[in-house]
Amino acid sequence: MTARTFVMAGGGTGGHVIPALAVAGELKRRGHKAIFIGTKKGLESKLVPEAGFRLDWIDIEGIKGLGLGAVWRVGIKMPQALQTTRKLLRREEVAAVFSMGGFVAGPTVLAAATLGVPVVVMEPNAMPGLTNRRMAGMAYRALVVFEEAGKFFRKGKWEVCGLPVREEFFQLAPKPFGNPFTVLVSGGSRGSRTLNNASRVAWRLAQEAGMAVRWIHQCGVDMFAELAEEFRQGNYNGKVTAFVDNMPAAFAESDVIICRSGAGAVSELAAAGKASVLVPFPFAADQHQLRNAEAMQRAGASRLVLDQEMDGERMLAEIKSLEADAGTLIAMGEAARRLAKPDALKRACDVLENAAANA
Repeated sequence: MTARTFVMAGGGTGGHVIPALAVAGELKRRGHKAIFIGTKKGLESKLVPEAGFRLDWIDIEGIKGLGLGAVWRVGIKMPQALQTTRKLLRREEVAAVFSMGGFVAGPTVLAAATLGVPVVVMEPNAMPGLTNRRMAGMAYRALVVFEEAGKFFRKGKWEVCGLPVREEFFQLAPKPFGNPFTVLVSGGSRGSRTLNNASRVAWRLAQEAGMAVRWIHQCGVDMFAELAEEFRQGNYNGKVTAFVDNMPAAFAESDVIICRSGAGAVSELAAAGKASVLVPFPFAADQHQLRNAEAMQRAGASRLVLDQEMDGERMLAEIKSLEADAGTLIAMGEAARRLAKPDALKRACDVLENAAANA
């Protein structure tokens, strides 16, 4: 195909940026050019330049869950953001826009619609975010991870595609059960206070019960010093770390994973075929983490524990139950693997190329 220029829209969090980077990388390998649009406050300001892609700025912010002041500020900023984006799309002769949603995508999708530039939407959550719901009618095609999300888009204009995930997750070999029984607890890059506090109690209770559990605990930077010292003094088996630099390797060591249920996390669990206990972040927009966890639970891939129900006793009870039943643990991993979409990256780029060719 003739080399084209594509714009990647969506920022703020890793869940928006990381899949877009994967798609941009594949587009580059195919000979195309990818330009990102984002804000200086979002995670894209760090990740996109590090990956070697151009990032153009707009001044915009989200309004979900905020007051009238935020709505007013966005109303003031939107015309300029829209104008900036329209100029970019025209100047670069952009062939298509790839939108991961989020407030950064709003003006970009609107600008594309006014210029007749096709937009391919990727919706990673079972409950689409506000931007993707509002812009659903403008999508050339919507690529969804969960079938439940399809009802928000035009009939015949969506498909289950999956979220682009690093190839290393798909290549993980099954871990022999136990030997020792290893639990990975991860609260995301910033850590989870709920999971941190539940874990510190579960460490002690497991030791008192004589359980041979090995812990890999990713706690974030804020609580790292106190938890690492507590872990050392308790002489528990395993390690506490602020960040996990090689998450596929941590998955490979683990029998079960206890984590939040953002789209990236559940897609990695599926790719790796790992059993999990999901604890949705209770303040996620539109309760999308809860919807993701419910979808995983319905598939038999995960157990769902609400944030307010997760404490040390409940964490240990879930671990005990799974450690005692290898068959269930294996079945959960197999169910997770059935949800994986190894061709998601290729399909997303194919759809973008088709959109550009048919514009």
